[in-house]
Amino acid sequence: MDNEYNRYYIKIRTILGINPKTIHEELATALGSKAPSYPTVAEWAKRFREGRENVNDDPRFGRPVSELTDENIELVREVINNDPHSTYDDIIAETFLSHVPHQLTDEQKQERLKLCRENLAKFRDGSWRLCDIVTGDETWIYHRQIHRKSTNASWVGEDESPTTIVRRGKFEPKNLFSIFFKSNGPVLIHAVDEGKTIDYKYYIENCLELVVKEIWKQRKSAGTKGIKLLQDNARPHIQSDVINYLTEQHINIMSHPPNSPDLAPCDYWLNDYIKRNLTDQPDEKSLVRAVSKVMKKISKEEFKKTFDKLLERMELCINNHGDYFEHLIK
Repeated sequence: MDNEYNRYYIKIRTILGINPKTIHEELATALGSKAPSYPTVAEWAKRFREGRENVNDDPRFGRPVSELTDENIELVREVINNDPHSTYDDIIAETFLSHVPHQLTDEQKQERLKLCRENLAKFRDGSWRLCDIVTGDETWIYHRQIHRKSTNASWVGEDESPTTIVRRGKFEPKNLFSIFFKSNGPVLIHAVDEGKTIDYKYYIENCLELVVKEIWKQRKSAGTKGIKLLQDNARPHIQSDVINYLTEQHINIMSHPPNSPDLAPCDYWLNDYIKRNLTDQPDEKSLVRAVSKVMKKISKEEFKKTFDKLLERMELCINNHGDYFEHLIK
């Protein structure tokens, strides 16, 4: 995690009255060896208590991504009150990280800005509809559900002792899932065959073909007409045979900016939601059933909401990067 993100986290936890020792323990739990040292945490906490606002080493042009407002502070309180087991990543995602690309070059940021402008314009002028978007990705899911949201790990007050953290074993069983959904619910929940990796052939035969079949089942008259697929730029997703197959099926590919999980609904919402709501499962079959059950319990309103958030995130990307590049042009 970038130093700027860590300092933002230290800042907001300091304002909420959490002492440096507890903040350091929280960071160490979330980041392991990549966490800042205790003296570093203590020094930055001291600066923020003394009124420092900026989390950066040097001033930056454009809109400050680390802006700390009463609204952000209340948002953090709300996140923790709603779920005391919220992780470091949850808080950063809600107030900061979800709107800021990580370690992108200027060229990648320009491409990100360009694609967000193009995609958002199509939704705004009505040529694209959110209900026609299918999105999907792969994610590993463990059989034992501790993760970073262990039920024995929760946020504590300034004078409270932190709870014990359960660690995951190195070789615990897990399965790879490929999951697709639309704004009205699931499209495909596929457990990848044990020992298999997803190359382009597997992706077409075991994922995309089933997605197309389900689309036709859900849209008997329209079929794949108007459907757009939003996926990241993983190698199997962008291989030429995959592109050709989607073209043959009359499915348009919605261009996705490089290294932008904050603009991928699976990354900023679904994958974590599933894992947070699972219980321990004894084997692969039970895990598949449990994942399907979690997905089917999600309301249509929640699915729709995550696509509405996609447009909001595009808008934020345009605002943030637009300011930066406009300054460079000037």
